[in-house]
Amino acid sequence: MLDGMIRSLIDPPLNDGGRWLAARGATANAVTLVGLVLGLVAAGLLALGHAGWLVVVFLLASRLADGLDGAVARAHGKTDFGGFLDIVCDFVFYSAIPLALVWRDPTGNGVAGAFLLASFYINGATFLGYAILAAERGMKTAARGEKSLYFTAGLLEGFETILFFLILAILPQLFAPLAWGFGALCLVTATARVVLAWRVFG
Repeated sequence: MLDGMIRSLIDPPLNDGGRWLAARGATANAVTLVGLVLGLVAAGLLALGHAGWLVVVFLLASRLADGLDGAVARAHGKTDFGGFLDIVCDFVFYSAIPLALVWRDPTGNGVAGAFLLASFYINGATFLGYAILAAERGMKTAARGEKSLYFTAGLLEGFETILFFLILAILPQLFAPLAWGFGALCLVTATARVVLAWRVFG
């Protein structure tokens, strides 16, 4: 919901950082993979019972890398595979944090975690399906920054999901109730996207 507004604030420094990294030989794919590794470290820490600022630091570093990879790609020249790798790594990261908290407490978090992951799966399907149809029709948007895929607006987007994960990193004991609520909002987002697709493509 807030991604469009946030992009206007974060894109200029990210683009500067991306050009700096590109000038020193960094590739967008390498930055993408570094971001994934940092995110998986955060997930691993959560799964092993850690919480607090150490997890927050790895989460934020992961998402910083996720923002920088696109800036590096724009400096070097974007590739289709780079866009593919970016979205795959995003989905791996987004699934790893809930899975880590289920691993941490299977009895208390198992059902809520399964619901949250199912809501991510459904929401992701509507996101990717819309992007495919938009690409077939040559639709373009830069409202959420320059992306390899067509990004549709939604009630929950990247900013809200990262904020949710940061709360979980500090207060993992609240996972179950928060997962039910966030998962429900993901389903609202998915439903709204289906309605939008019906109006645009139906």
